[in-house]
Amino acid sequence: MGVTLGDGGLVTADVLRFFDGHLEALPLYEAFAGKVLEEIGPVTVRVQKTQISFSNRYNFAFVSFLPARKKKDRPDVYITVTFGLRHRADSPRIDIASEPYPNRWTHHVLVASEEEIDGELMAWVKEAAAAHCV
Repeated sequence: MGVTLGDGGLVTADVLRFFDGHLEALPLYEAFAGKVLEEIGPVTVRVQKTQISFSNRYNFAFVSFLPARKKKDRPDVYITVTFGLRHRADSPRIDIASEPYPNRWTHHVLVASEEEIDGELMAWVKEAAAAHCV
């Protein structure tokens, strides 16, 4: 069961457990979750072993430590934001895009700074929240 983002804070005990060993990446999650709340509205957040999912009626975005780049190309501190669209988004920022089902594209974007949680990333996440693709 998840908690509704906006009902008490961005960081719960479950979120802290998820970031155990990666606490330096917690501010990236807080910035992302804050933008989701600000730009999409109240959502349900479910913390699992390998990812944190964001959903309205459907899951639309995920935060994880998926190594979306080769080790030599990954910064020390990062989160991976995953979202689904009905089309392939074309951008050098997208580390991995795959089409697990026809017209359902899963995109992974490695985020290493709060500045990378910008209008472009949030436009994709907002589109994913409306598309119900994941």
